Amino acid sequence: MQSKATTIDAYLKELPADRRAAIQAVRDVINKNIDRKFQEGMQYGMPAWFVPHSIYPAGYHCDPRQPVPFVSIASQKNHMSIYMFCIYSQPGEAERFATAWKAAGKKLDMGKGCVRFKKIEDVPLEVIGDAVKRITLGKFIDHYESLIKSRGSGKSGSATADKPAARKKTGAAPKKSAPKKSASKKAAPKKTAGKVVKKAASKKTKKR
Repeated sequence: MQSKATTIDAYLKELPADRRAAIQAVRDVINKNIDRKFQEGMQYGMPAWFVPHSIYPAGYHCDPRQPVPFVSIASQKNHMSIYMFCIYSQPGEAERFATAWKAAGKKLDMGKGCVRFKKIEDVPLEVIGDAVKRITLGKFIDHYESLIKSRGSGKSGSATADKPAARKKTGAAPKKSAPKKSASKKAAPKKTAGKVVKKAASKKTKKR
């Protein structure tokens, strides 16, 4: 559920008391442990932490107008969510995070990088703090750039390079299908030929 609030304080004021307390608790543990080079603010309608453009001008590859996201939290309709982009993009971190969460005796409802919960009692805050603390801005950007480069030389890069070629093939396709069109034209005279045969047959009948 995306908010139109432009500040985190305004976002929190929109929430019911229990949700506000839960989001604030997660926010506090993140702010206590996060590398200070990350910036806190609203992003995609949620309280978030990201790499500011002043440090990484290229911005988020999906939308360069946006800074590179690191972590965000949100109050959804049926649950609250923590979007741990920081562990999703780091090798082994998601597995480590999941193991630590379960070791704390809490049930984990997690996608690739999104953790869902309904009350703050379900969240081992120290696990979130530890995950955020382990990934400095420098480490995060180094790995982020390696992912972008690998995509540029891999699937994403080849896809971009292959698109023009694919269009050329598509443009050539009508030439291949041209014989089918000519075949359909050739089929038309068969009907005419049939009429000629019928006429010839009728002439023979008359002669008889």
